[in-house]
Amino acid sequence: MEGGGAMKITEIELYHVHIPLKHTFWPTWIPGYPQTHNRFTLIRLATDDGLEGWSAGTAMGEERQGLGDLLGGYIIGADPTDIDRIQSLLKQAGYLGWLNHWIEPACWDIMGKAQGKPVYELLGGEARAIEAYCSFGELHEPARRVEEILALMARGFKTFKLRAKAKTFAEDVRLIEEVRKGVGDGPTLGVDANQGWLVSIVDRIPAWDLKRAGDYARACADNGIEWLEEPLDWHDYDGLAALKKASPVKISGAELNHGWDEIKVMLEKDCFHVYQPDATFAGGIAQVRQVIDACHRLNREYSPHTWTNGIGFYINWNLVLADRGNTHPLEYPLEEPSWVPEFRDGLIAPILPDKNAMLWPFTRPGLGFEIDRKMLKKYARRFYRQTTTGLAFKVIREKGLKAALEIKKRKEG
Repeated sequence: MEGGGAMKITEIELYHVHIPLKHTFWPTWIPGYPQTHNRFTLIRLATDDGLEGWSAGTAMGEERQGLGDLLGGYIIGADPTDIDRIQSLLKQAGYLGWLNHWIEPACWDIMGKAQGKPVYELLGGEARAIEAYCSFGELHEPARRVEEILALMARGFKTFKLRAKAKTFAEDVRLIEEVRKGVGDGPTLGVDANQGWLVSIVDRIPAWDLKRAGDYARACADNGIEWLEEPLDWHDYDGLAALKKASPVKISGAELNHGWDEIKVMLEKDCFHVYQPDATFAGGIAQVRQVIDACHRLNREYSPHTWTNGIGFYINWNLVLADRGNTHPLEYPLEEPSWVPEFRDGLIAPILPDKNAMLWPFTRPGLGFEIDRKMLKKYARRFYRQTTTGLAFKVIREKGLKAALEIKKRKEG
């Protein structure tokens, strides 16, 4: 993709965001870990045309404290409409360990605002209503989960994703057997095993091998489960391909794999029926668009992971709207009473489906959301700010005037 003009990024701001939850959330992907806040890093990019773009990256705490000092030299002065260049710069800034894919959507936000269009229109999409599916985040006893599903069906939801993360195979099978029996044949059910990227900082849950994953896929088929998600390690390409070939249910994944370079290997080896890259992890909007195009060529399906925050949801919502003809329901993270729209979405207006669990399209230019400045002041702490002038003085202080002028000349040349 070629850059569209001479626009330049002239300012970067980074914020730590901590939104307290009213009720503790127990995510299955970090077994035994009590999550008391929705935490993420927020970025604001401003341009010489007076436009600004926002994006957010999920965080455990304030681990990106030193990121700004690294990013300034890469991003200040870059053209946000030259996505190829932005992608390259963010990759370069990640060579020492940072994963910066979550920053790229802020440039799309700027481009959409510059052209007066939502990002999905820039990508060739169109406004349409999309069904939301309820994606749970905790491991509940089957009887309790049945009650929750029945209550949400009365609110219009038709599709649900369970979590399977027990220590024993028998417990995981009991979950789907009892839930299916309790809710009947009406709702569509999927299961996320959260085996793609195991985290064991508290509870140590066994990693699945190919046999356990295959046995569970067959149990899913016996209980009318539509898909099984992330059943093996995210880099076990051969194991995933073997499982996909033998499974009687759809196998899905690639939600957090590190962009096109990894996912193209999965596509070549035919690891999944359904590819689920989250643009805030898996390469940004441009790389996920590559995945969507490849899914079309290879007759595979695309349905993104969205369990991050409201800003991340909008980013991936844009990509679904860009994928004309995509009929998959969109993942809607919800675990009442802890992980609910008020705290999940935080700095933006809550994203709420209608009484039929439909999400109606937004038409605001850019990524589609607006930052609530009162909420920003309440929940965010700015830890880095840099401007074109500030960066110039920093280089002069650190390198000397002569070297600074030479660097400027070479960058502009």
